[in-house]
Amino acid sequence: MIHFLRLIRITNLVIIAFTMTGVAFYLFKNNAYLKIDFGSIDYGFLVFSTVIIAAAGNMINDYFDIKADRINKPKKLVISKYMKKRWAIVLHWGLNVIAVVISIYLSVKYHSLLFVFVHILSMNLLWFYSTYFKKKLFIGNFVIALLTAMVPLLSVWFFKTLNESSLPYNPFQSNTWSTKLNYSFIYFLTFCAFFQNLAREISKDIQDISGDKVIAVYSIPMKFGVRKTGLLVALILQLPILIWIVYKLELNLAINFISLLFLLLSALVNFSCLIFIMLKKEYPFKLVNSLMKWSMLIGLITLYTNF
Repeated sequence: MIHFLRLIRITNLVIIAFTMTGVAFYLFKNNAYLKIDFGSIDYGFLVFSTVIIAAAGNMINDYFDIKADRINKPKKLVISKYMKKRWAIVLHWGLNVIAVVISIYLSVKYHSLLFVFVHILSMNLLWFYSTYFKKKLFIGNFVIALLTAMVPLLSVWFFKTLNESSLPYNPFQSNTWSTKLNYSFIYFLTFCAFFQNLAREISKDIQDISGDKVIAVYSIPMKFGVRKTGLLVALILQLPILIWIVYKLELNLAINFISLLFLLLSALVNFSCLIFIMLKKEYPFKLVNSLMKWSMLIGLITLYTNF
């Protein structure tokens, strides 16, 4: 069981569930005076389907990375060591089928093809990432960062589907009534999540150079070198604070004092990555990777404090 949990990246899956739950919590707390249509069971299905798509994506990525992982992380190798390759494929497709069934149910119930479209798009992007995109310069990093940023957006789309009607308003027909929620803080965190994960994916490529060469991956550190790539990672990590400044000035983003402290702490952790990368001769992968994880977790906590 431990090896299976390692294969599906259980920590990452918990973070996905934590994020989507946090979005719902934030919207209810910040709109307590509005009537919000919300199906807790259906939202649970949405969270579950998103989590198992990510789990299936992690499995298929490890399936195609066996040769590289024998070099990069032999102690963490699961497929071919603790699980037969054919079972990995069967489980991958099984999880995806379950997710598609859930998306069809949600699309039919709420008269929106969005759920089916996003689920199938995510599955295909994860498959082609494992087989093709990750071997191309920057494309694989961008795809994973984009999929990560789509997690809170999927929650937003659920609320929009249930609460915003496209029909002409009629005071006598409840299906034409709309509840407009403020999603600006969610969008802000989405942008931050994109750049945090983009930096993290590029950073992981630095550690994986030896194994990536075996499977013909052409990554950013292979092209520009470890030093320049490390500085690029550090600079990308500073972008969330710039995004906050733009949002604060242009959109008057409402952030309470406690959440502001968390965001500043996250920014401080990111800035410390820049300092460590500039001071150390060798790229401090383990240290920077740990700091980035803490920064993302601190940022997510603001969903539960900003009300």
